[in-house]
Amino acid sequence: MVARLLKLASEELTMTTMADVQLRGSWSSDEIVAYLHASLIPLRLAVLDSTGTPLVLSLWFVYAEEAIWCATNVRSRLAGYLQYQSRCGFEIAGDLPPYKGIRGKGDIAIVPERGGEMLRRLLDRYRIDRDSTLARSLLAKIDQEVAVRITPSRITSWDFTARMKDALTASI
Repeated sequence: MVARLLKLASEELTMTTMADVQLRGSWSSDEIVAYLHASLIPLRLAVLDSTGTPLVLSLWFVYAEEAIWCATNVRSRLAGYLQYQSRCGFEIAGDLPPYKGIRGKGDIAIVPERGGEMLRRLLDRYRIDRDSTLARSLLAKIDQEVAVRITPSRITSWDFTARMKDALTASI
């Protein structure tokens, strides 16, 4: 399984660039791509709901083909909201110090024909055993999954590791 994950990560690294993304912050495009491939935390996605109110959701993600990919059920509220908008905000950052991560904005689209493929990739990426109750439940409805493609237009990165080096206590 580990060899398979490393092979997938290696393939993804060769297919990705940040050529058209406006970058700000402390990381280079290569560092951002490496962070996207290494991070196994959920992405926080910001969209507008049907009343125009901001909504933040957490989703598994994979970075490939110069985009951030997620999956959701075709009948989910998120899928419904995305039919009427093409812009979003996102953040991929841990909750524990030292704080580091990325946030950005971009174009978002539903890609129905890639839903099953993305769900399987996400299960593998997040190391979810295909025989687990969670995986079986998700895979039982795989024909109802749609892929969500986020094409970043701007990414801001931050890394407070050096800045926080002597600020952390043992109790954290």
